[in-house]
Amino acid sequence: MSNPKGISIEGLSAGYGKKTIIKDIDLSVATGEIVVLAGPNGSGKSTLIKAIAREIAYSGKISLGDKDLQDIGREELSRRLSIMMTERRSPEYMTVKEIVAMGRYPYTGSFGRLRDEDKKVIGEAIDLTEISDIADSEFACLSDGQKQRVLLARAIAQEPEVLVLDEPASYLDIKYRLLLISALKRIAKEKKPAILVSMHELSDVKILADKVCTIGDGRIQKTGRPNEVLTDDYVKELYDISEELWGQTLI
Repeated sequence: MSNPKGISIEGLSAGYGKKTIIKDIDLSVATGEIVVLAGPNGSGKSTLIKAIAREIAYSGKISLGDKDLQDIGREELSRRLSIMMTERRSPEYMTVKEIVAMGRYPYTGSFGRLRDEDKKVIGEAIDLTEISDIADSEFACLSDGQKQRVLLARAIAQEPEVLVLDEPASYLDIKYRLLLISALKRIAKEKKPAILVSMHELSDVKILADKVCTIGDGRIQKTGRPNEVLTDDYVKELYDISEELWGQTLI
């Protein structure tokens, strides 16, 4: 399952304590590709992302390019991999621009002094996520949708080879979900990282994903183009939705 660029996962199993949540996961994301993880709550999407983040132990192999994740030092990893977890923390007294600038810490050294190149990258990240109008605003005062785009800009400022996002559209209304999707599509096209995203809203998955991987019972169930994978019959099966409930629900 060689993938000279991007991220590849082979035979991955992980969990918490003695409980295994995900089993024998095989997955790859190429440069410039957006792959979305979809599946019911508790199926293992966040567990997979925590394994990639090295927050939990795992068996199997995760590779960035042709290098095993376990062989990559912290400093190198901070430049190659950016992970945006679902978070609602509000750093006090920091502006949007200062938050985005945090993405340059892997490059600025212990003094954190921004070079002209760093400032250029920060500006590009702000433009890509369309937050220039709030760049001088205090982060803590923003809406959830604005905060998510700021955190995305911070992740992009790292200039990662691989960008991983855990439920980035959580808490967002439809306008901000669409703005986030638009930003991710521009980032994939212009910066070309491999992007792996977990999402709940299947309508968003169909707009965003080049490829969708569904997870059920801790395993990859299906992989392919969203419109081919997410058929009505399969969605009912994946989410255990009865015909009666389906008839009352719009997906």
